[in-house]
Amino acid sequence: MPQSPSPDIYDCQACGACCAYSEDWPRFSLETDEQLDAIPEAMVATDLSGMKFENGRCVALNGELGKCVGCTIYTVRPIVCRDCMPGDPECLMAREAIGLPV
Repeated sequence: MPQSPSPDIYDCQACGACCAYSEDWPRFSLETDEQLDAIPEAMVATDLSGMKFENGRCVALNGELGKCVGCTIYTVRPIVCRDCMPGDPECLMAREAIGLPV
C-alpha cells in the first residue's frame, strides 16, 4: 500500500500555495472583532469577507511562490490561514492547483 508523504517535506516558507489558491480562501470565519481589527484595513477585501486577493494571491503574501514566501501579517493572520497545515488535504489541493509537487 503506498504511503502518503510526510507533512515534514512541505515547507510553508518555500511554498505559499494556500495563499494563492483562491480569492475565496483567505476568508474570515470565526475571528472576533478584536482579531479582525488587528488586520491592516488596506489588506481586507472591500466586501469585508476576508483578505484582499490581488494578482492571484493574498496581498499579505510576500515573496515568490514555490521558492521563498512569508506572510506579512503572520501573527494576526485569519483562522483559515492558521488551520491550513503542511501536507494536509487543503495544502495538497492548493499545491496541485498552482503546479507544485504533491
